[in-house]
Amino acid sequence: MQIHPTAVVHPKAELGPDVEVGPYCVIGEHVRIGRSTRLVSHVVVDGWTEIGERCTVWPFASIGTPPQHLHYKGEPTRVVIGHDNVLREYVTVNRATVEGGGLTKLGNMNFLMAYSHIAHDCLLGSHIIMANSANLAGHIIIGDHAVIGGLAGIHQYVRIGDYAMVGGCAAVAQDVPPFTRANGDRARLYGLNSIGLRRHGFSAERIRGLKRAYQILFRSGLRLAEAVKQVKEEFKDQQDVMALVAFLDGSKRGACRSAGKDEENEE
Repeated sequence: MQIHPTAVVHPKAELGPDVEVGPYCVIGEHVRIGRSTRLVSHVVVDGWTEIGERCTVWPFASIGTPPQHLHYKGEPTRVVIGHDNVLREYVTVNRATVEGGGLTKLGNMNFLMAYSHIAHDCLLGSHIIMANSANLAGHIIIGDHAVIGGLAGIHQYVRIGDYAMVGGCAAVAQDVPPFTRANGDRARLYGLNSIGLRRHGFSAERIRGLKRAYQILFRSGLRLAEAVKQVKEEFKDQQDVMALVAFLDGSKRGACRSAGKDEENEE
């Protein structure tokens, strides 16, 4: 374990083997940091925060500070960050609220670029990329392998599905289904995230099934309930499509609408 002489580490903080704490970092009383994690410099980790193994946190990041919530009164809510995450300069991750369940959570192998913000009670999966200055409001859920473009803003309680892609500067007020692309103000769907799916090893057959389901759900002109019923009957043996339908069934804010075939320019 290496702790720079200028760092301030509370004596009750728990630091695992081979942790590196760089110059001018500040680590609070209730913090736990896992093996081989590196805080480069000027990092603040406060509150009831747990950071996993082999993470790298770059200068001026702030993790576990109180939520930006008027009703928060200092309750011992948490931030839990998994393994192998990279948090670049000025990233902020706020701890949760009691009302929201008490937990802000990031999975494993996420890459948060400079100035991105994770608000209270957000639950993020693994292998997520958030580009510079992407911003999450409170209570947001993001699935595995999602990509959030730079300067995007996501509304409270919105869900972003697995393998979805949100374009830069998007304003997202409704759920973005898995496997799709969304962009604009207010964000609309622009077909499947086909390039991303191919990069993640999806076969041509799997992508064809998802494209056909997307056509029925978002371009057929059917009411969503009717389209979902048709898709369930036609694709009941296709796991990807059933995951897409389950996401729509669980939506409370409703899903983003399609931009229309002529605008989508789908790959």
